[in-house]
Amino acid sequence: MSATSGLFQQILNPLHSTFGSTLAALVPIVLLLFMLAALRLAAWKAVIIGAVVTILLGMTVWSAPLGGSLKAWLAGAGTGIWAIDWITFWGVVFYNTLVATGAFDAFKTWLVDQATSDIRVQTILLAWSLGALLEGLVGFGYPWAVVTPILIGLGVVELDAIRVAAIANNAPVSFGALGVPIIALSSVTGIPLMHLSASIGKIVAVLALAPPWILILLVTGRKGIKEGWPLAVVGSLSYIAGQYPTSQFLGPYLPDVIGSIVSFAALLVLLRFWRPKTMLGYGGVPLPKLATPRGERASTASPGAAFRGFVPFLILLVVVVAWTGPWSSIPKYVPFKFATDAISSLSHKKAEVAFEFVPGIGGTSIMAAWIVTLAFLRPKASQFGQIFSRTFSQMWGALLVGPFIFGLADVFNYSGMANSLAFGFSKLGTAFILVSAILGFIGVALSGSNTATNAIFGSFQLSVGRLLHFPMLLTPSLNSVGAEVGKPIAPQTASVGVSTSGFVRREGDVIRHNFGWTIAILVYLVLIALFYYLLLPGAMS
Repeated sequence: MSATSGLFQQILNPLHSTFGSTLAALVPIVLLLFMLAALRLAAWKAVIIGAVVTILLGMTVWSAPLGGSLKAWLAGAGTGIWAIDWITFWGVVFYNTLVATGAFDAFKTWLVDQATSDIRVQTILLAWSLGALLEGLVGFGYPWAVVTPILIGLGVVELDAIRVAAIANNAPVSFGALGVPIIALSSVTGIPLMHLSASIGKIVAVLALAPPWILILLVTGRKGIKEGWPLAVVGSLSYIAGQYPTSQFLGPYLPDVIGSIVSFAALLVLLRFWRPKTMLGYGGVPLPKLATPRGERASTASPGAAFRGFVPFLILLVVVVAWTGPWSSIPKYVPFKFATDAISSLSHKKAEVAFEFVPGIGGTSIMAAWIVTLAFLRPKASQFGQIFSRTFSQMWGALLVGPFIFGLADVFNYSGMANSLAFGFSKLGTAFILVSAILGFIGVALSGSNTATNAIFGSFQLSVGRLLHFPMLLTPSLNSVGAEVGKPIAPQTASVGVSTSGFVRREGDVIRHNFGWTIAILVYLVLIALFYYLLLPGAMS
């Protein structure tokens, strides 16, 4: 008997109309995004409703069996809890430990002291480099929340400070929260994690050339570019110098962290040998000479305190690289696997939806790094309660979203809805290369989450790419990078990002202010997509 006999066979065109079946397959996605963006329903509530609707639609329209659908949901829920929640939880615990012990504030204050009074230097060093470090560690809009009040204190108008923090956050998002969006994309597409890390790293490396120039333009206008261009060059290339090789050879966990550290170092070296001749404040206003050098104002953080704040990042780097690198066998041990199969309506071969329990997963390596960091920072016993209560307060909603969004995604894939959607969109032909990144952009603009956008659209993007014979990694990678570009206009990200400003519950003003430059960067990303598709397709194979 055939190994595939008795398996559920997906239906490609259940309504006997490509257009109708495509619209039906869009229902769970449109409903979910409508609940998040229009109804402003809490994400965890929206994904619960979305999961129920997806299961019912899969059973009634695509004839998916109840047992297989529930198994698919359980497999997705397991992935959401273990592969996603586990890593984000320990990443936030790590960050909150630095905050509770004062280590992070000391490091941040020391960085402010290193900058001259020139707003261009402050913006690249703090919004770009520090923002990338925060995105790499925590994500979820926290870079905006931390960087915005610093910029306001340095004289940037509040609404502009939020925009600068948001635009600076563009390039690092795919590798944010210690690589969670890419881990999510790998889990729903079945593409090896290292392959996706490498392909997305190539796109981000080109994308990251632009934001530092835009940031200088935003704070000082065109006249700021004339003397400040070395900051843009060093800021972008130094981040890429850390981010790119890390993404190619070490995986998705640390490109932002290493990229930001290399960027800090390169910028501080630059400032020892070069400074703008004319110091500019916000708006391009020349500053008095007495206000310029860092040496003319008293330092508010000692090098020792700054070192104490920096060492935990080195610990994180060493432990995670040693634990998760290609040379390590720790993440390869899989004592348990739970799966359900179907016959794909596209390939007509067995397609698997699975959860693998990997004890040595990336989140466990971050927990190990946190334990080592405790030995270095030696927090007080009373601070542990503060660390974990703050983490649960920040994370409980996101922790609920994880299992339900991945349960929804796996049911969407198991039932055949993702294949029907892909088949419909494949009728666009090669023009889909222009649409791929835009879908990721729309997904995150409405959902607020790169991780969720990859979970929902990842398998669909891969299937469309296969039908159109695109390089295999191109469309899933564009989905992820398109999602990072849409972050500045995502309501849920903005709500976290404005939490330390006067624009709380005024996210609409922020989104409108961010919109123009966000669209400009999206156009740049579409050009990058064409570059890889037409000129370097082998880089995405």
